[in-house]
Amino acid sequence: MNRRNMEKLFAGLAVVLMAGCSSVGAAQAEENTSVKSTETAAAETADTAAVSKNSSQTENTAVNVSAAGMMSADDIFTDRDLEQTADLSSAVNYTVSDNSDITITAEGVYVISGTAENCTIIVEADSEDKVQIVLDSVSITNTDSPAIYVKSADKVFVTTTDSVSTLKVTGAFAADGTTNTDAVIFSKDDIVINGTGTLNISSSDNGITSKDDLKITGSTLNITCTGDALEANDSVAVAGGNITIVTDKDGIHSENDEDDTVGYVYICGGTLDITSGDDGIHGTTIVQIDGGTITVNASEGIEGTYLQINDGTIAVKASDDGINASRKSSSYTPTIEITGGDLTIEMGSGDTDAIDSNGNLYISGGNIKITAQFAFDYDGAGQMTGGTVIVNGTQITTLTNSMMGGGMQGGFGGQQGGFGGQQGGFGGKQGGFGGPRGGH
Repeated sequence: MNRRNMEKLFAGLAVVLMAGCSSVGAAQAEENTSVKSTETAAAETADTAAVSKNSSQTENTAVNVSAAGMMSADDIFTDRDLEQTADLSSAVNYTVSDNSDITITAEGVYVISGTAENCTIIVEADSEDKVQIVLDSVSITNTDSPAIYVKSADKVFVTTTDSVSTLKVTGAFAADGTTNTDAVIFSKDDIVINGTGTLNISSSDNGITSKDDLKITGSTLNITCTGDALEANDSVAVAGGNITIVTDKDGIHSENDEDDTVGYVYICGGTLDITSGDDGIHGTTIVQIDGGTITVNASEGIEGTYLQINDGTIAVKASDDGINASRKSSSYTPTIEITGGDLTIEMGSGDTDAIDSNGNLYISGGNIKITAQFAFDYDGAGQMTGGTVIVNGTQITTLTNSMMGGGMQGGFGGQQGGFGGQQGGFGGKQGGFGGPRGGH
């Protein structure tokens, strides 16, 4: 926002990252027939070595930053994440019924069908088990409990068939002991949404919540809720699917109250249409967009500490800030970096900024079209070295910083601080995001 107290200007290195979802798309096209139960030992060994090189952490919860400082789709999505159909040869079939829960305690594929009220599909498996729940024309309406509740597992896949399934919670969620189960699909562990069908979710609170990582690679998702539509502690990653969100709060929200080194959002594919009362997309640390078609109509469009747009088609309508980098995490200097893609930002009237960084702003590529009273507001360094930028119908070649009163050419944003920031630019100090590709 304008006229805020200026933060200290930081110097460092801001790397120009080129990440993409092309390898993900190729994998998805090639492996779209059945669920693999194993990956090759060679792939696992190679990917484990890559993670060890890039991170000192033993858990795959933080971003896997390469030497070039980028998040890669190859490191986030496994082959099984990207497959859109399940191997039903050994599947167990369940039909839901009123006032009766289904409890899954072992690894396997489970097909769920039927219509019921006050029925919860509970996963309580071993910490190394991978469970696949296949929704086949199922309809569940609950009063105060999740339709799907993952208490324990290594990873759970929720896969839609060529059908329409509906999961709904109408009242206030009841806690499960000390666990606040506040979503229609609530998972304490990693969860993946994929498939070829449609899943409608209606919630009195959150839509889908994961206390670890949430990935979406397929399905048509229609989410209407009063809380966050897609919420995770460690990361939300989207590689495919058609997602429509209408919510009173955030469309996508990734935040860990106990660890501000995680809380990432990564998008490299899919179609997202988000209408939200607060943020369209919110990541505590990094928000990286490498592809996809994204439409956001919100109070604040896209927010994080370090935002990077490398590709994709993005349209933002906002009443506060269109794209905002603010210090949500101490691990990174607030930075907005645009290297590619097609970005359209339309702002409401008043004291609003299209692109607002509490730190640095770098534009080196892409096509950017802005309609706003204030196009750019940055507290640190600002630099435009490429791309096509049109502000209110006029193409510009230098940045004008509205924070300086609107009459000064931003160029390098006041002090020439170079790139990046004191926290190590994009790469920072963290490693490991989605885990080695070779796993499930």
